[in-house]
Amino acid sequence: MKNIKIIYSLFTVFIMLSCSNDFVNVDPQDPSSESFFNSEQDYQNALVAAYDYLQTTSKFVQFAEIASDNTLCGGESAIDSPYVQQIDDMIHSAVGQGDGGLRTMWQWMFEAVNRSNYIMEFQDKTDFPNKTSVIAQTRFLRAYYNFILVKWWGDVPMMVDKRIRLGDQYTIDRTPKAEVYALIEQDLIFAAANLPYVQSETGRATKGAAEALLGKAYLYQDKFSDAATVLESLINNGPHRLLTSTEYPNMFERDNENNIESVFEVQYSDVDGGSFDCFQCLEGNYASYFNGPRGFVDSTGKFDAGYSFNVPTQEVVDAFEAGDLRLETSILDIEQYIIDNPGSSYAADQGYEQTGYFNRKIMARKGDLNIGDAALTNPDNYRAIRYADVLLMAAEALNRGSISDERARGYLNEVRNRAMLADVNTSGTNLTNDIYKERRVELVGEGHRFFDLVRTGNAAAEIDGFQAGKHELFPIPIEEIVLSGNRWDNNPGY
Repeated sequence: MKNIKIIYSLFTVFIMLSCSNDFVNVDPQDPSSESFFNSEQDYQNALVAAYDYLQTTSKFVQFAEIASDNTLCGGESAIDSPYVQQIDDMIHSAVGQGDGGLRTMWQWMFEAVNRSNYIMEFQDKTDFPNKTSVIAQTRFLRAYYNFILVKWWGDVPMMVDKRIRLGDQYTIDRTPKAEVYALIEQDLIFAAANLPYVQSETGRATKGAAEALLGKAYLYQDKFSDAATVLESLINNGPHRLLTSTEYPNMFERDNENNIESVFEVQYSDVDGGSFDCFQCLEGNYASYFNGPRGFVDSTGKFDAGYSFNVPTQEVVDAFEAGDLRLETSILDIEQYIIDNPGSSYAADQGYEQTGYFNRKIMARKGDLNIGDAALTNPDNYRAIRYADVLLMAAEALNRGSISDERARGYLNEVRNRAMLADVNTSGTNLTNDIYKERRVELVGEGHRFFDLVRTGNAAAEIDGFQAGKHELFPIPIEEIVLSGNRWDNNPGY
């Protein structure tokens, strides 16, 4: 992490081993419970280890975008990363999801939750002045990781304030998603009550991040009144604002990371992806290099080449209204870019499903240090929760909850006006649809579209191959079910 210093120690090595490829693979007589958590520094080290797994979530962002109607998988060929191609085509299954696929993602999130639960398991062992803040940040992180798990897999195995240990997989059931959401809510309410809006160290969870994520968790459950209350509290009391129309084009550049619009941002670094220090080889933003044009030579020295995955469709380009300031910042039209910048070129014939468009928000820039593997060491942060998202979520909650279309329009138009677009004056269902359209173009490329379509019941109508009653959730990898002693049933349809 770039601003929260990573501290490598025997503790972080232990944490890494405590949830491995076999769901859990650690000696139950683990001595660390007695030799650790004896000082504030121990708790702080454990907290940094819990933060570390935020960096793995770039894969979730890219896979979710590809699952939506915003982008195609792309890549080098039809057999390049087949598990991603299958998600794009909605033919993914519980098998063939090994290294790099859904099984890896499942393992990462359970290790992330386990790291958080390790702190919670020993939360009462040692007292120190900053303990409430440590616990609040821990509970935010646990909520963040559990929210990913429940979005992707629904009912998931869960323990509260206790690690899943060797042998637990044979006795622990999948927890109903309503109970997972209940824990997410409890964690975020605690975090919001005990964290400041501005942290002394950039990248740490804040009150605003907790409120925004809580509002989103409510929205995913159609708890519109609760969502509106917490989101409007953040809008009225928090320190965030939209960047201006002049500032916006620089929103996703590295020199504008952690800006006033970023409510929560995942910090990345250029640590060598192949070194010992990078346990999961994702200290850098994996998505950046994978999203760039294959064989790209940029005469301006601004952008770098990549592996040509996650390519935007013509449909999403056409979703932008004429004059929308966001189009050029969100999507790179490579052919036009080459015309505008003589001497630039790219290998259009070397990619698969190439549309001529690329995700400009998350693609490699020149100047990335790329120490080691360039595909794993991009230090470009991910704006996980932006204030524009907060405004649009508040608008949706107010409108769909029949609370106030007037306030909903106000928040929607604040986002539109920044994009140099005129106000909308609709209400009711028409306003709902206007909010949905705005979320698509405002957040394109950021990994939200698929789950927006799922939670609003619009996925089957918008995503080719999507089967209602099946594709709302992803399959639990078959290896994990076998490791549970076949205790868990898979999600419907898999």
